[in-house]
Amino acid sequence: MTTERAAGVPSATPTALGGLRVLDAATFIAGPYAASILGEFGAEVIKIEQPARKGKDGVGQPGGDPWRRYGTPTGRDNASLAWLTEARNKKSITLNLREAAGAELLKRLVAQSDVLVENFRPGTLERWGLGWDVLSAVNPRLVMLRVTGYGQTGPYKDRPGFARIGHAVGGLTYLAGLPGHIPVTPGSTSLGDYMTGMYGAIGVLTALRHRDATGQGQVVDAALYESVFRVLDELAPAYAAKGTVREPEGTGTLNACPHGHFPCGDGKFLSIACTTDKMFERLTQVMERPDLFDAYGDQAERLKNRDRVIEEVTAWCQSMPRDAVIEKCVAGQVPAGPINSIADIFADPHFEAREQLVPVTEPDIGEVVIPGVIPKLSETPGRIRNLGPALGNANDEVYGDILGFGADEILDLKAKGII
Repeated sequence: MTTERAAGVPSATPTALGGLRVLDAATFIAGPYAASILGEFGAEVIKIEQPARKGKDGVGQPGGDPWRRYGTPTGRDNASLAWLTEARNKKSITLNLREAAGAELLKRLVAQSDVLVENFRPGTLERWGLGWDVLSAVNPRLVMLRVTGYGQTGPYKDRPGFARIGHAVGGLTYLAGLPGHIPVTPGSTSLGDYMTGMYGAIGVLTALRHRDATGQGQVVDAALYESVFRVLDELAPAYAAKGTVREPEGTGTLNACPHGHFPCGDGKFLSIACTTDKMFERLTQVMERPDLFDAYGDQAERLKNRDRVIEEVTAWCQSMPRDAVIEKCVAGQVPAGPINSIADIFADPHFEAREQLVPVTEPDIGEVVIPGVIPKLSETPGRIRNLGPALGNANDEVYGDILGFGADEILDLKAKGII
């Protein structure tokens, strides 16, 4: 373990992953997010990025992870807020892996590292002479996280993949939206990328546990569509056993009632979840409608009379502002919560108390507010040491201090387009 100074965390607090070195050669979200998680808990994360170069037409090509330019630009070389947020706790170096000299430098770094994260299409690193067989020979203790749309094997392995495709192929998009309408992307976010990043981090930590016990590294193979498919409740066993094809269910669910989203008198919305008869009884008590429980106290009866039950709950919610509905539900121990916009979240005292809105001041940008570190560990909490780094900000440190190159040698590598 190591100790580090970070905002909100005492400098003497140990880190769980201190001493680990992670090479992040991936782009966009899933692989880099896995590396970010490891970095939050103390690992040294070196982000490996393509150097800027001139294209075949002589026009300059920007270097770095394309995620740097995705989303809202800032005053730091137009680095996006998405980049500053998700590349937290990393150092950046430039390295052209397509060049033989660049591949040799990666091998030298791998020899002194614990984890390599990549998300090239299967076979790409192998073409550059950087396949698992080569890298594991360089460092038998290496753990290699490989993130792709469809995994390293199977008939679809060579297809490109993004979160939106993972949602679709994995079965989630089919369930999203209103019955009879075009399916929607759940939340219009890159959910599958973040889920795969989390599974990737779990895989890396599991592999490191095995490595520490045996000295043997291994490959962690993470696919976007599989992360999505893994979280779909009983979808697979229900189809296998009964032939059930679950359809889009809109704002509710066919398995429980009332269990969905409801409009309130002030035009805002909330979510109510009554998965059991006891929860429904509490709701009818809050509504002061014991007759509803007498008629529909059994879940089967509620499901048969879904429209009637939802109509009554909707009318009650619309009779008052959302905050008043939530206050009554909380007092009656009814599971309910506001459907928050980001503006609502910034005004929510619980988010503040849990330190989920963390302000970080960047010298050339100003204050940037980012999501906090999760999960919360009592003895070795995670921390935010820095936001997404400038391109190549650690070239001198990594190539000089770690690999032992002199200043002139580093300049020569840069002149040759290797870094």
